[in-house]
Amino acid sequence: MTSALTQGLERVPAQAGYLVISDGAVLASSGDLENDEHTATVLQGLVATALGLRLPRGHEPPFRRLSVVFGEHSLLVTVSGQKLFVVKHHHVQEPVAV
Repeated sequence: MTSALTQGLERVPAQAGYLVISDGAVLASSGDLENDEHTATVLQGLVATALGLRLPRGHEPPFRRLSVVFGEHSLLVTVSGQKLFVVKHHHVQEPVAV
């Protein structure tokens, strides 16, 4: 069932799962990331570290999106308020014309 919290995540092409994280808790999940508390904890720590990279004169967060790229998939993290929206995205291999 789609909720207002996850409706955009479910429409991402080639997605293999998602997490919605707030204050260390998984609010919603599906697919390969369903109930994946370990990944949620690791990503929350990664985002916290990256947020520490603020520029001296910057008042805005240094980023809104963070990608962690692996061989066949990526974890795409979007920061919105106090929530992290994570999508596991499979890389689509395009055939190479020779």
